[in-house]
Amino acid sequence: MSRSAPVVPTVLLVLALAACSAGVHGTPGGPGVRDPYFPKAGNGGYDVTHYDLKLAYDTDEGHRPHLAGTATLTARATKDLSAFDLDFKGLDVEDVTVEGERARWNRAGQELTVRPRDDLDEDETFRVTVRYSGTPQTITDPDGSEEGWLRTTDGALALGEPTGSMAWFPGNHHPSDKASYDIAVSVPKGLQAVSNGELRGETSSKGSTTFSWHTAEPMASYVATVAVGHYDISRSTLGRNRLPVYVAVDPTEAKAGRKVLAKIPEIMEWEEYNFGPYPFSSTGAIVDRPQDAGYALETQNRPVFPGAPDTETLVHELAHQWYGDSVTPKTWRDMWLNEGFATYAEWLWDEDHGGDTARQTFDALYDHGEEDNPDLWAFPPAKPSSAAHISDTPVYMRGAMVLQKIRQTVGDDTFYDIIQGWAATHRHGNADTDDFTAYVEKKVPDKDFGPIWKDWLYGKGKPEHR
Repeated sequence: MSRSAPVVPTVLLVLALAACSAGVHGTPGGPGVRDPYFPKAGNGGYDVTHYDLKLAYDTDEGHRPHLAGTATLTARATKDLSAFDLDFKGLDVEDVTVEGERARWNRAGQELTVRPRDDLDEDETFRVTVRYSGTPQTITDPDGSEEGWLRTTDGALALGEPTGSMAWFPGNHHPSDKASYDIAVSVPKGLQAVSNGELRGETSSKGSTTFSWHTAEPMASYVATVAVGHYDISRSTLGRNRLPVYVAVDPTEAKAGRKVLAKIPEIMEWEEYNFGPYPFSSTGAIVDRPQDAGYALETQNRPVFPGAPDTETLVHELAHQWYGDSVTPKTWRDMWLNEGFATYAEWLWDEDHGGDTARQTFDALYDHGEEDNPDLWAFPPAKPSSAAHISDTPVYMRGAMVLQKIRQTVGDDTFYDIIQGWAATHRHGNADTDDFTAYVEKKVPDKDFGPIWKDWLYGKGKPEHR
C-alpha cells in the first residue's frame, strides 16, 4: 500500500483513523454507488462539477508509455465528510491536497481514499488535487474487451467504457456523475493530442507540444478520451450556427475514410431533424488504425473509430451524442437507452435513404427463430444477465425493437415527438428505464404500453408479435 505517511500495520492504521474521527461531525463517503453491475464504480458523498487534467505523455527507453498527471477536481460535498474515495487504478500517487492543504491518503485496489485535514461540510465546494505518474494500465472488461490506456502504433488511445477512465485520471467514475472538463496534454514534438470539446490552445516548449481542450457541457468520464499520435486534421464549421467540426484521422486511414467522413454534415443535419437540436458545442471524429482499438466508441463531441467507419457506424456513434452522451444512463443496467436508440437511428437512416424500412428490419430479425438467432433472445434489453453482457445483442437489437413497437403503437408523428422530447427533457442529465417508461406513458396517456414493457423490455425469451 502506497501513501504519503510511513507504512504502518493495517490494524494500527484502522485504530488511528478511528481515534482521529472521534468527535468529528463528518463520516466517510462510500467507496461505490452500488451500481448493479459495477458496485465499486463511483463514490458516495460528493458530486464533481469540473475536472482540470494536466497530462504529460512520453515513452521510456524501452518504448513503454509514461504518463505524468496533475488532476484537480472541483466538487460539492453532498453530506458532511471526514473522508472520501476516488476511483484510480495503477499509476503511482505522489501527492494529494484538499483546498491546498496536504491530505492523508491510502490505496486499496481501485480506491484512493483521501482524508482532508479538516472535515468537509455538506454543500461545501472543495478542490482536491492529485499528482501521479507511471505506466498507465490497459483494463480488460468483463466481456473481454480492452479499455483504459491503450498503446497504439504511434502513440496512445484512452477509452473508458465502462470503467477504463480510472486508468489515466482519478475521479468519480460512474455515469451518474457528470462534469465539465479541461484537458491539457503535453506530447513529444511531432505528435498530436486530440481530446473532447474544443481546442483552446497549442503551445510548444523544450521539445514538447501542449494541446489544451475544453468541454463546457457535462460529460460522463467513460466518454472522455485522449488520442496521441500522428493525425491528418481537418477543421470546418457546420450549419447556420457554424458548429465547429474537428476530424482527426490516422494518415494510413485518410484515403479510406475521406468519403464517409465527408458525410458528417449530412448525417448531423438528418439527426438534428429527427432527434432535435444538437446538444454540444462541437462535433467530429477520431479515426485510428484498426489494430489500435477493437471497437468504435461514442466519446463526447468526436467518436473514436478503429479504422475508417462505414456510414451506419458513423450514424450510430453520432446518434449517441443525443442518446448516451447528453441523456446518460443512471446505471449500467440502462445501457439499452444508449444502444437501442443508436441502433434504431441506423434503421431510420436506412429507411430514409432507400434501404429497408425500420418495420422490415424488425420483421427480418423477428422472423429468425430462437434456434437461428439465440443471442437475440438471450435476455431482455432492460435486464442484462451480468456485467459481461451489457454490450450484447439484446441491448442493441432488442432495444431497437422496443422503440419500433412504440412507434407502431403511437404512429410516426407521436413517436418522433417522444424521442425528441426525451432528448430535450433529460438534456445533459441522467435517466433510467423507469424514467423512460414513465415519460412515454405520460406523453401518450390513452395507450396501454404495459404489454410492450412486460414482453419486449423485461420479458424473457421471444415475445409473441402481432
